[in-house]
Amino acid sequence: MRKANMQLAALGIAAVVSFSSFSIDAYASSNKVTSVLPQAGITYALGNNQVSLSTLQQSVELENSAAEDSASASKASTAEDNSSAASTTDVTPTASSLTDSILEDLEKATGAVINNTTEGSEESAEQSEEESFKSLVIAKVNDYVNVRSLPSEDGEIIGKLYDKSVGTFIEEDNGWYKIKSGSVEGYVKAEYCVTGDDAVELAKEVGTRIATVTTTTLKVRNGPSLEAEVLGLVPIEDELVVVEELDGWVKVNIEEGDGYVSMDYVTLSTEFVEAESKEEEEARLAKEKAARDAANAAAKSGTSKESSSSGDKSYNSASSYTTETSSIGSAVAQFALQFVGNPYVYGGTSLTNGADCSGFVMSVYANFGVSLPHSSGADRSVGAAVDGLANAQPGDIICYSGHVAIYIGNGQIVHASTAATGIKVSNADYRTVLAVRRIF
Repeated sequence: MRKANMQLAALGIAAVVSFSSFSIDAYASSNKVTSVLPQAGITYALGNNQVSLSTLQQSVELENSAAEDSASASKASTAEDNSSAASTTDVTPTASSLTDSILEDLEKATGAVINNTTEGSEESAEQSEEESFKSLVIAKVNDYVNVRSLPSEDGEIIGKLYDKSVGTFIEEDNGWYKIKSGSVEGYVKAEYCVTGDDAVELAKEVGTRIATVTTTTLKVRNGPSLEAEVLGLVPIEDELVVVEELDGWVKVNIEEGDGYVSMDYVTLSTEFVEAESKEEEEARLAKEKAARDAANAAAKSGTSKESSSSGDKSYNSASSYTTETSSIGSAVAQFALQFVGNPYVYGGTSLTNGADCSGFVMSVYANFGVSLPHSSGADRSVGAAVDGLANAQPGDIICYSGHVAIYIGNGQIVHASTAATGIKVSNADYRTVLAVRRIF
C-alpha cells in the first residue's frame, strides 16, 4: 500500500496575564483570572463560511518518486481549494470515530495529506493517524511554556504555549523544539513538551468537536431516529460538544444527558487553540480591561433598586445585595439564589415565571446593568476568561455543552436546569466545564 507524505498543521492555546523576563520557561497557574481563552484560536466548519487554515501549512521535503510527488500535490491542492470555498456539499460524516472526523477536517482545512490509504482499512487508518499525530508538539505543563526567539533562555519571549496546546514541529535544536503555532514561530524547551510517540494519545484530546445549531429549535432525541423520544430542546446558534458522529446523526451532550441530533440541523466544526504572540496578548488584555471597566460602571449606575413579588413570595432588589465590602460578583450570586425553586421554561427569561439556562443568566445580570446574550454558546465569549473552575469566584459564568450557570462559591452553581427540576443549586463539576467567564 502506497503511503503519502503528509503534514499536519496544529494549533496551541493562547495567553496569560503578562509576559516575564525571567529565565524559567514553565509556570504553574496562581492567578485567578488569566487571558486563557477557551475559544482563542481557529475554528473551522464543514459547511458554509469555511475558514482557510493555509497560513498554518509548513513546507516539507518530499522523498517519494516524481509521480507520487505529483499525486500528493494534487490532493493537497484540492483539499485547500475546498477549505476556502463558500460552501461544501456532501459533508455528512460516515465514520463513527470522532478522531477520524477531526483528521478529515484537518486534511480539508490545511491541504495536508493525512490519510492516503486504499479501501480505508481500520489498521491502515490507525497507522496513518498515529503517524500524523507524531508531527505535533504538545505542551505538557501546569500552566504554560514560553516560546522564545532563540533556542536559549536568553532568547526573547515572543509568545506562550499553554498546557495541552499544540504546535507544528519544525526541528530540534539542542534540547529545544522549533514550532509554528498561530502567528508565533519560535522555540520551546523540549522538557516541557511532548512529540513523536508520546504525542499520539494526547493529541486525540486536543481538539473539541462542536455542533452548532442552525435551526430555531433543535430536538435532541434519545436515539438516532426521528421516531425516538425527544430528550431536550436547544435554541439556534447554541454550541454542543460532539460525543460521536454517525451516518446522518451526531451524538451530543446536553443538560438532560447524551442525545442525538440530525446532521440536517447542525454545522460541525472542530475547535483548536493556538499560541498567542506578545502583541496579541497585550491588545486583548487591554480590550478585556475596558470591557470590565464598562461592566463595573454599568453595575454601579444600572443596578436594579426595585423589589418584586410573585404570588406569595417577595424578592429583594439587586442593589440590596450590593455593599461597599462585598464584590459585585458576590451580589450577583446572592441575588440569583433567591430564585431557586422557580420553573424552567424553554426560551423564557422571567426569573419568577420561568427561564431557560441562558435566559436565567441574562436576566440576573440585567438587574446589574449588564447585557448578555440569550445563548449558552455565546456566553463562552463574554467577559474575561478564568483559568479553570478552581479559580472561579462568585458571580462567574460557568459554561457547559449547551448549558450555562452562575457560580455561587464553594464549588457550587445556581442554574435553570431542566423542566423537571427548575432553577436549582448543583455542584459545579457535575458536568465537564468548557469555560469560566468573569464579567466584573
